[in-house]
Amino acid sequence: MNAGTRLGVVALSLLVMAALVATGCAKKEVGPSKGQNVDTLVVAMGADARSLDPHATNDQPSARVMKLVYNRLMYQTEDLKIENDLVESYNAVSSTVFEFKLRPNVKFHNGETLSSNDVKFTFERMIANKAPAAFLVAALDKVEVIDALNFRMILKYPFGPFVTHLAHTATSIVNEKAVTAGGADYGRNPVGTGPFKFVEWKAGDSITLAAYDAYHLGAPKAKTIRFRFIPEDANRAIALETGEADIVYDVGPNDYKNLDAIPEIDAKRIAGLTTFYMGFNMAKKPFDDVRVRRAINLALDVDTATRVAFEGFAVPAKGPLAPTVQFADTSLPGYGYDPAKAKQLLAEAGYANGFKTSIWTNNNPIRVKFAEIFQEQLRQVGIECAIEIMEFAPYLDRTALGEHDMFMLGWVAVTGDADYGMYSLFHSTQFGDAGNRTFYKNPKVDELLDKGRVSVNPEDRRAAYAEAQKLVYEDAPWVFLAFREDLNATRNYVKGFVPHAAGHHNLYKVYNE
Repeated sequence: MNAGTRLGVVALSLLVMAALVATGCAKKEVGPSKGQNVDTLVVAMGADARSLDPHATNDQPSARVMKLVYNRLMYQTEDLKIENDLVESYNAVSSTVFEFKLRPNVKFHNGETLSSNDVKFTFERMIANKAPAAFLVAALDKVEVIDALNFRMILKYPFGPFVTHLAHTATSIVNEKAVTAGGADYGRNPVGTGPFKFVEWKAGDSITLAAYDAYHLGAPKAKTIRFRFIPEDANRAIALETGEADIVYDVGPNDYKNLDAIPEIDAKRIAGLTTFYMGFNMAKKPFDDVRVRRAINLALDVDTATRVAFEGFAVPAKGPLAPTVQFADTSLPGYGYDPAKAKQLLAEAGYANGFKTSIWTNNNPIRVKFAEIFQEQLRQVGIECAIEIMEFAPYLDRTALGEHDMFMLGWVAVTGDADYGMYSLFHSTQFGDAGNRTFYKNPKVDELLDKGRVSVNPEDRRAAYAEAQKLVYEDAPWVFLAFREDLNATRNYVKGFVPHAAGHHNLYKVYNE
């Protein structure tokens, strides 16, 4: 779908929503999940999952579902504190040796009892499969089984955020019997220990989960959760207004104020962990030249674009890490808007007459809006830029393969730590699906990111990440765009929903009243 068609659909959706409000439909009392049982929570989000195998992907839509199907060794609370999840206790024997004790009598959805062997299998598989998020446990040397409930994790070197990383959805504990039985299709038939078990996946439409009554912390409040995939922001908002959905993730900035004004809807706005960016494919000319990358940064009025696209629900980014992330450098100046300087740098790089290129984006209206604004601003400095819009899953696949020139994406620093916010995006060992879709390589940055990982001293880590952020800023593998807020909304009969800054919301205790 081209940009004009895409915008036409969104505009039509907005007119439909306006008509609903004008006729009073938005104010109408609506019961839980129109057309659904009161025990069913319908959650609308913008994209389908790629896989429900934690070792096959590291994307946001998939993680949101996996959050409910699996457990992890550790748990990250809504205020980003780390607590025990599947483990009853743990002890740091040294900086490289950790001993854990599992909760007893935890059952997988297939009836198998969780044991230390499942933990060992999970992490060995994660590393052997070179999972997209394997960087989380790159320090892990081996898992030693002591007995059914006790095990030891031995690191190759000290790793500051190791225990924090064990709360990430990509480290979800899987069952060997279930994985073996599922074979290549396991990602569409997942088995975990979480509060909900997998029921059905209608590609491009919905994923349905059912309450796992044998859950070790007690049965969840809701009997069924159905994730519906509605790419258009306006259509997700309409689904909430009419009661077709009970919860909406990632409310569009254009819709949030309207929803917030409706008494029957609870709109929830929190600071996020996301950096929104436009990346360059540095493996292609002319983006291998830092002067071109800096020129494009200078050619774009990021402040205005952020204000227009996010309508006040984001601030312009000056560097790679959101201020909410530990060790973020908030002193970076940003590039500013200087088309004359941009033209000068392009001329110095041998592109006085500009060049032709493209911006890729998935079908996300905010990203499309940025692309359209930038298309015109780049034209002012001689760069002719086509916009290509595609569905999310193939978009991730193709950018991982390096088929793009420039691309729009966001990265959520899920753990709240600079390691997660930088390593997979800028370390040269993480090209492609692991996160480094710019194919950026700087040996000094690699060294600093490695140092930030292996140190257990917070001040040493802070210094390493400060220098790494400065170098990334100067190398400009990205146009640093925005730090956005996390916007969600529910019908007011939905109880217990507390949004998580990482976007992986826990629905275990959420229900329709």
